[in-house]
Amino acid sequence: MKLRGPGSVRAAAQIFVSDLGAIEVEAEDAHHLSQVLRLRPGETVVACDGAGGWVTCRYRGGSERTSLIEAEGTPHHEPAPSTRVDVGFAPTKGGRPEWVTQKLTELGVDRITLVRSARAVVRWEAGRSERVVERMRRVARHAAAQSRRAWLPELVGVVALSEMRALVAPVVLALAEPGADPPTSSTTAVAVGPEGGWDASELASGDRLVGLTAGILRAETAAITAGVLLCSLRDGAVEAARAHGGSSEGLEGSAK
Repeated sequence: MKLRGPGSVRAAAQIFVSDLGAIEVEAEDAHHLSQVLRLRPGETVVACDGAGGWVTCRYRGGSERTSLIEAEGTPHHEPAPSTRVDVGFAPTKGGRPEWVTQKLTELGVDRITLVRSARAVVRWEAGRSERVVERMRRVARHAAAQSRRAWLPELVGVVALSEMRALVAPVVLALAEPGADPPTSSTTAVAVGPEGGWDASELASGDRLVGLTAGILRAETAAITAGVLLCSLRDGAVEAARAHGGSSEGLEGSAK
């Protein structure tokens, strides 16, 4: 599959900045470039604004964040995907939400949503929810830079299923459920339940149900599997594999 946008440039690193017209490197990124990666003057760095804009730069070194890198030429713009992919999942314990966010960002998911569920073990008060989502945004920023994304994903949460339905409309939200038919190219928004699965009242809402694998997955694995399948279907990777003799059996089955 042909690389596009920042991914098409052989660069030592990518960073996100607020303004491509007046590039200022954030302190954390400046430390990463100089102390972690130990770049040498003249190496290529890509600067992105998180909304499709990007420009190739040269690393200059030094200690001033406004002169650490210098743009070469005019900025480019990578169009947003014509089809957005949404993945929602119920909060899980520990640092798993950040880990799931990292992987979904690398895969190319456009919006990541934390959803409330009747059977969710983790229940956060409003203040903690905001802090967790803010940490997820930082994780997504780093993951997007690592995977050379020109667009930062949107992070939302924690919201009810009804709110996620409204967010993705007019797209129809699907719920991941064992035993259901696999997603198709028309499936672009999936919500994954907690370890115990969706409550009967949540399943009675009339949402479309989709299966992800032939087995039962952990909640965080199911969320990532949903991201893999939906992004692969959107980007044509599944059809390309079939055209080269690949099997579609892995898409048949179920998961939470």
